[in-house]
Amino acid sequence: MDPAFFKLGILWYLIFLASIVLHEFAHALAAYKLGDDTAFRVGQVSLNPVPHIRREVFGTVIVPIVSYFLGGWMIGWASTPFDVKWAKENIKKSALMSLAGPAANLALFLLAFLLIRVGYALDIFYPPDAVNFSRITEATIPGVFEAVSTILSVMLSLNLLLLIFNLLPLPVFDGSNLILLFINERHAPKVFDTIHNPRYMFFSIFVAWNLFDYLFSPTHLFVINLIYPGIVYG
Repeated sequence: MDPAFFKLGILWYLIFLASIVLHEFAHALAAYKLGDDTAFRVGQVSLNPVPHIRREVFGTVIVPIVSYFLGGWMIGWASTPFDVKWAKENIKKSALMSLAGPAANLALFLLAFLLIRVGYALDIFYPPDAVNFSRITEATIPGVFEAVSTILSVMLSLNLLLLIFNLLPLPVFDGSNLILLFINERHAPKVFDTIHNPRYMFFSIFVAWNLFDYLFSPTHLFVINLIYPGIVYG
């Protein structure tokens, strides 16, 4: 195995783990603040990755590692327990709880975007000849800034990926809950049952995987082109 690929994989996993843990922490904290202490009681209102990994080993360990070796990038998932009875009685609150996770990924994405943009403006970073998930910017100064440029590149790519996929309006994905903010309350419980039915999980993952090239790649390039005005990657 190429040592550089292995080292990059470790970096990818650390950033993946931090991003997914913050995502689930946001779900759990929002639920707790809105009236459901289920996740709080099992220790998931925490940035400690252990309870999140313990609850979903397959999505937090196996899938991201396999996806990295297959494609050079990572995808995966975790989950946060919630009180279904509370959620059905507080449809709009449960929808906000579901959207808190993607909001955390949006915050990380924006942070990486702004830091790369500022670094570029200060001549700390410069646009590479070719871009990919792990190489959105490069450092003009050798040493620590080289590592920072890779960290920010992966952080931006990964959190944009998690944001897009989680917001897809597919059952069990966070984005499917958006409709609950606007739907008639009489129909909301039935829609809630449909979008939270675990039987649809692998169907939704299959659809999302097949939409990857059509959704993520052009969005990723669009974002990179925003970082470097006047430079067009294609």
